[in-house]
Amino acid sequence: MASNIENVLNSLKQAKLLPSKLIKEDFIPTVDLSVTFSAKPLKHGNLFRVSEVKSEPTISFAAPVSHTYTLLLVDPDAPTPDDPKFAYWRHWIVSGIKTSPSPEDNSNSVDTGTTLTQYLAPGVKDESAPHRYMFLLYQEPPNLSLSKSDVGGEEFVERRSFKADEWVRQHGFELVGVNWMTGAGDGWKEG
Repeated sequence: MASNIENVLNSLKQAKLLPSKLIKEDFIPTVDLSVTFSAKPLKHGNLFRVSEVKSEPTISFAAPVSHTYTLLLVDPDAPTPDDPKFAYWRHWIVSGIKTSPSPEDNSNSVDTGTTLTQYLAPGVKDESAPHRYMFLLYQEPPNLSLSKSDVGGEEFVERRSFKADEWVRQHGFELVGVNWMTGAGDGWKEG
């Protein structure tokens, strides 16, 4: 995992996501967070078009069975990278995620947690520059219990300007894994 850690950290630095309000300068991932849309995995900021992310992705990671985790998907570039006045846009939050031993291969499988914010697919407009989307995995403190009211409403406008850094600090989360992608409209052309 050592070279993967370096690759993740280097890609985050190049994308100006490290350091940030959510990823501190001294962050070292302890969990390899895998995110896949259909058969296409996220890998250090690779590009996904809007049509590729319509459905909820598959999440997997190997971590101690004794812990629970919260997953956030946020957009620091809403509504556009040049004018991110609605950052962080809250696309998805799942809490109480546990892992359980998988008898087939001595690994852990991810058990579904409680969805606090339903998955809302990234919807970058064709005329916008690509957005960066961050998948952040946090270890929860012991005995944490969260509900939908702890994050805000599901309506489109209620998801914008989510104070993710304050929310994370308030609940005592510890960042353990990060993955990210670049998202663009189906009609966006480089150039």
